[in-house]
This record gives sequence, C-alpha cells and structure tokens, in this order.
Amino acid sequence: MNMPKVLEAFFEADRREDEHSVVRTFTVDAIVADEGASYQGVLAIRDWWLAAKQKAQHVAEPLEAMVDGNTAFVRAKVSGQLSGSPVTLCYAFAISDDKIASLEIR
Repeated sequence: MNMPKVLEAFFEADRREDEHSVVRTFTVDAIVADEGASYQGVLAIRDWWLAAKQKAQHVAEPLEAMVDGNTAFVRAKVSGQLSGSPVTLCYAFAISDDKIASLEIR
C-alpha cells in the first residue's frame, strides 16, 4: 500500500499503543475531528487518543490509501470494544512538512 511515511508511522504507533510516537506524527497545532468533537494541539490530541484507546481498546488496520498531493484518505478496519466491531472507517489526513496537520475520522 502506498502511504506517506508519516501515516505509516501513525498507524504503526497506534498499533503499538505508543502515545509519544503517535503525538510526534502531528504538527504542533494539528486538529483532529472524531465522533462530532474537535481536538487542537498535540496535548489535546494526546488526551483524545488516550481516551479513545482506553474506551474502545481498538486496533486500526489500513486497508487502502489514496493520496492526492498533501491530502490522503485511508480506509481502515477498526476492531475493538465498539458497536458493530469490526467497522471500516475513513481517515482523512492533511499533511504539512511531513507531519499530520489535520485528521478527520468518519
């Protein structure tokens, strides 16, 4: 699968449950939108990620990626303690300077 290195690093760190490596994939002022809420900045993103991991104990496995310039869409199979597990979610990324500037999960 052809994904930017930063996205490979994000999914790998997520799989390993490595919060420090997950946060390092984001720009300082990045924004994450998930489940109707937004989180801006690496501290808020870290807190969101830790809460999501604790709540759902999920694993995201990328299935396919489409990259168009600085935008990438990754479909991933997400398994864990969530309704309908496993589910397929779309991760929409904006990339800036080899970091994630925004992420929307739908």
